[in-house]
Amino acid sequence: MPVDDDLILDAAVGELRTYGLRRTSVDNVARRAGLSRATVYRRFENKNVLVQAALVRESARFFGEIVAAIGPLPTVEERLVEGFVVGLRMVRTDALLTRLLVSDPEELVPYLTLRGAGVIAAASEFLVEQYREAAGPPLGEGRDPRVLAEMLVRLAISFTLTPSGVVAVDDDAEVRRFAAAYLAPLLS
Repeated sequence: MPVDDDLILDAAVGELRTYGLRRTSVDNVARRAGLSRATVYRRFENKNVLVQAALVRESARFFGEIVAAIGPLPTVEERLVEGFVVGLRMVRTDALLTRLLVSDPEELVPYLTLRGAGVIAAASEFLVEQYREAAGPPLGEGRDPRVLAEMLVRLAISFTLTPSGVVAVDDDAEVRRFAAAYLAPLLS
């Protein structure tokens, strides 16, 4: 009987929310999923690969919620601004991310930086897809929407990891002003 990766990833996210990165083990994920340890290891080579897959899937869920929030907005600029606002708000209130930032920052940071290629790639591809679906204007000669998307993802990660600064990331109006003044012009 084939094993659904979502069953394992659901168990991994549950373990991460409950115990954090350090205390989550492949054994506990397998137990929560009702599977053998060997079955989990056949699907995910090690804990790092499992956690990366769980974070990539959670990122996709996260971005799905953003799409629902910005879908009715008519212009790509409005979608970018509101998407940034909604994204930062969701980051501040997401149970998994909040848990990991508080309990395991030294464990989480590598998954968003040194081992963050999967999360950055998934988020960047999402933004490029949204840009194309919104029929965004051409960015100008030699400018690649993939580069702009990756830059926005890296900026969002920075705001997430270091929330205090000139831009008050806990104030939607302030984030909206920032995004309108500094991010939306990147589209022209």
